[in-house]
Amino acid sequence: MVKDLLKHAGAYWKYTILTPFIVALEVVIETMIPYITASLVDNGVIAGDMVYIAIAGSVLVMLAIMGGTFGILSGWASSKGSTGFAKNLMDGMYSNIQEFSFVNIDKFSTSSLVTRLTTDVMNIRQSYQMVSRISVRCPLQLFFALAVTFTVNWKIGLIFLGIAPVLGVALFFMIKYAYPVFMRVFKSYDKMNKVVRENVKGVRVVKSFNSQGEEIEKFDEASGDIYRNFSMGERVIALNGPLMLVCMNGSMLLISWFGANMIVTGEMTTGELTMMISYSMQILMSLMMFSMVLVMITMSRASAERVVEVLNEKTDIVNPENPIYEIENGDIEYKGVGFSYVGDAEKQCMSDVSFTIKSGEMVGILGGTGSGKTTLVQLLPRLYDATSGEVIIAGHNVKDYDIKTLRDNVSVVLQKNVLFSGTLRENMQWGNANVTDDEINEALELSSSLEFTSNFKLGYDHHIEQGGSNLSGGQKQRLCIARAMLKNPKILILDDSTSAVDTRTDRNIKNALSTSKADVTKIIIAQRISSVMDADKIIVLDNGKVNGIGTHDELMSSNIIYQEVYQSQNKGGSENE
Repeated sequence: MVKDLLKHAGAYWKYTILTPFIVALEVVIETMIPYITASLVDNGVIAGDMVYIAIAGSVLVMLAIMGGTFGILSGWASSKGSTGFAKNLMDGMYSNIQEFSFVNIDKFSTSSLVTRLTTDVMNIRQSYQMVSRISVRCPLQLFFALAVTFTVNWKIGLIFLGIAPVLGVALFFMIKYAYPVFMRVFKSYDKMNKVVRENVKGVRVVKSFNSQGEEIEKFDEASGDIYRNFSMGERVIALNGPLMLVCMNGSMLLISWFGANMIVTGEMTTGELTMMISYSMQILMSLMMFSMVLVMITMSRASAERVVEVLNEKTDIVNPENPIYEIENGDIEYKGVGFSYVGDAEKQCMSDVSFTIKSGEMVGILGGTGSGKTTLVQLLPRLYDATSGEVIIAGHNVKDYDIKTLRDNVSVVLQKNVLFSGTLRENMQWGNANVTDDEINEALELSSSLEFTSNFKLGYDHHIEQGGSNLSGGQKQRLCIARAMLKNPKILILDDSTSAVDTRTDRNIKNALSTSKADVTKIIIAQRISSVMDADKIIVLDNGKVNGIGTHDELMSSNIIYQEVYQSQNKGGSENE
């Protein structure tokens, strides 16, 4: 796990490596200060030698300035290294997420990915900074202070050796009981982020149903879980402070007692006792800081595991060794295609699907909820891969194509397509970064969007809110269709993407596609038969299988499911027209 994380230190390694050297210099200087102070007391203050006091005092001032300077530099280097490391971690996670297939995305919830990219990375950053600085400082300071202490008086040194095991055993049990608690905390964060995200995204629905009270209760429950788990973990970790104080005060009492007796018997000077007290503070502060590092590592260990899980997640959809970089036409063939969301051929939601589509044809797909309509078309751009059988475009299996080439030539308007915050032009450029205003205008016209975009005072510079919240559902759908057209694809898929527009606008869009995009294969998933009845062929799905294929007239005479849908939608006349 640590190796997987450190691979992302990148160019910031130099700051991480530089930090221990600066810290070492800082520790050496801090170790010298008590020794010189003891000499100043014995040889200057007690002896009444003002010259010695002046010289020793000047040396102490110089060492203090140097120690402060090295402290600032070590803080700067560790901050630079840890912040850069966190940046690289977020970049690595985000880049890997972009490569995820829908199978990978299904494995992680959106709220969980947000928590991992933010809270978890920040926990790791803090631990990384503490490890690069304090974990180097503490052992060095402990070693130097103990070495000088045993050199001056080994009996006093034994006091510190007696304290260390007590702290070690206590910290072991703290970490053992705190780690599982913090694991639960981050899962609670995921839950709370999910509640917030759903509420903010669906705020209009919440208000229209007057469900603010229920949403507040859900948030209170999620935040309450965090409070309870964090409180439990912090109660365990909080024992660290009192334990350190007991050890520190106890050692000070023992040093003062034994030191005073040694001064009386002549085994120790006043300056040496002062030095021992200073070194005892350094030793105990080192132990305290080291315990803080262990506590922080305990908290961030859970975060590290969650981050590494995302970093190491491998997409199951990859480029072949020798990919094809050109798609000649929009011919499509499904040959015995089966699909399972869990990758188990025994648990398929689609099986033995076979049909062909000629380039340039308009094909409608009908079926009840859960019949596999959306899953069927998502196999074309390899948003998912077929579990069995073959999906073929222009005579080649889709798995033989370069993924970017494939997805540039198969344009999908999903059921829940979204617009992004920015201008109308910027949203249209998602389909083609080099698109011209004339091309945007043509796409808007084909998608029947000009009737409302022409009223925008700023034209293509009109600002669209996140998710297109300042547009109606039908307007968003039409703009998404225009954006998909601007990719100039060989295959255009409209997945129930005209459900929010009226029948007349729906018909206008289909007519425009038929005349202006005659060479593009068009696949239209719809709930209304009126949306696909003029298609070259209609595919009827039922429980993941093809129930019928033909034109409107052919299906009306031969397919029971199609007949039932048509009759239910046309009861009492043309009420859907």
